[in-house]
Amino acid sequence: MLDLWYKSAVIYCLDVETYMDADGDGIGDFEGLTARLDYLAGLGITCVWLMPFYPTPNRDNGYDVKDFYNVDPRLGTLGDFVEFTRQSNERGMRVIIDLVVNHTSIEHPWFQEACKSKDSKYRDFYVWADEKPEDAHKGVIFPGVQDSTWTYSEAAGAYYFHQFYEHQADLNVENPKVWQEIQKIMGFWLQLGVSGFRLDAAPFLVELKSAHDSRDEYAYLEDMRQFLSWRRGDAIILAEANVPMEAVPHYFGDGDKMQMLFNFMANQYLILALAREEVAPLIEGLKAPPEIPQVGQWAYFVRNHDELSLDKLSDEQQEEILTKFNQDKEKVWIYDRGIRRRFPPMVQGDPRRVRLAYSLMFTMPGTPVLFYGEEIGLGDDLSQDERNSIRPPMQWSGEPNAGFSTAPPDQLFRPVISDDQFGYKQLNVIDQRRDPSSLLNWMERAIRMRKECPEFGWGDWQMIGTGHPCVFAHRCDWRDGSVMAVHNLSREACTVTLNLKENGDRLIDLLGDRPYHQIEGVSHEVELDGYGYRWFRIGGYHL
Repeated sequence: MLDLWYKSAVIYCLDVETYMDADGDGIGDFEGLTARLDYLAGLGITCVWLMPFYPTPNRDNGYDVKDFYNVDPRLGTLGDFVEFTRQSNERGMRVIIDLVVNHTSIEHPWFQEACKSKDSKYRDFYVWADEKPEDAHKGVIFPGVQDSTWTYSEAAGAYYFHQFYEHQADLNVENPKVWQEIQKIMGFWLQLGVSGFRLDAAPFLVELKSAHDSRDEYAYLEDMRQFLSWRRGDAIILAEANVPMEAVPHYFGDGDKMQMLFNFMANQYLILALAREEVAPLIEGLKAPPEIPQVGQWAYFVRNHDELSLDKLSDEQQEEILTKFNQDKEKVWIYDRGIRRRFPPMVQGDPRRVRLAYSLMFTMPGTPVLFYGEEIGLGDDLSQDERNSIRPPMQWSGEPNAGFSTAPPDQLFRPVISDDQFGYKQLNVIDQRRDPSSLLNWMERAIRMRKECPEFGWGDWQMIGTGHPCVFAHRCDWRDGSVMAVHNLSREACTVTLNLKENGDRLIDLLGDRPYHQIEGVSHEVELDGYGYRWFRIGGYHL
């Protein structure tokens, strides 16, 4: 029997170097992260997703890997990693890690050897051209920062292909030896106790680099899943695939490829709906994806570790979001497609709008994914380059360096936030722990209730008519249980009448933005404050 643990998971993404520094060198490490596992377990997290921690020149936040089989010495050792994984498992938390195999750093030994000779066994690990292709300016991933997908290597005497930065050379996935190496990488980390991978840049990994390969490009995903299941039956792959909806079935297959995909479409339309304070865009985003296999699952998020991509929206809709959230495009717009801000600063820290967004995320029909610091409303630092603006050190306390490190402030790998609204003295874990009404304590309650409502992760879902353009209601049914969530995207309070099939069923309040009058009898009139939300169990408890 398949173990579909990911359908009930609450995933928490973090970067080891930004989380907690144990040795005082200004960089987070595995020892510091391990010391914070009780915090994560107390929050209710069931799966920790680690961003890259491999040895790296660190020109792209670790996504430029130069050794897939080790831990960056700045962060610790393989022994520290294994101890972290063991202690996570002891607390009931699984670990998944970033699998970054579309490209390597140009400092990787494979690339260095490939450059030395055309006869090197690693030469065909990469994609080369004697002349720069005429379309080299097309398909750049980071417009405004990157202007070509081909760069000349003096050492190799040829141009190498890179869909991302020029210091990240693309691997040649059409080379069987490259796929053998990818399987070795997966097997290595599975052997060390991970429960799966977040597959970085999945569409670019499977995209064929030459016209002479007649193989179905998506068959690579099936090979990857098959290897994964052979090695560890309960391991998963969560794919980063911001693709058109017609391509989605290629990633899930018949349940024999990726188990999970991020729902980028729903995320972008969610942001548009929150900006407009109207539900129509959210409904459009949720209806867009095709039906997926029973073992498949969508992963939902408010913000991830990259820019807030709005590429699925029109230019007018993108501008509307910037305007409605009062954002300075010159400061926040990046790569011609997204916003380099976390969500709380986009709504000027309004706690009602922040909780509304995460209430929606926790009740979406799929698996919620949190980015570190979202549980306290962590802000951003626009003085940092590109996406580093949303990757500041974690704010643990009001002590120097936000309790992140004992190093002198000028030795921190990245400065802590110190502004008057989102700075560490105003916003940190310790202070929020002491405040019963804090976002952190709200997150703990919401996660606990989400785990008590498995219908949201497992069930069949349907939208419920409210007759109100600003109120979104949906229900999820699984086995003999049914739950419902109602969200008011508007700042104006309202009362809606829900169109439920079972007119005789009672609604039992589970969670709301404030204590409301209990709904008596079988009435389905629901009162909501501005930016209000309510979770219900339909019919009664099944203990």
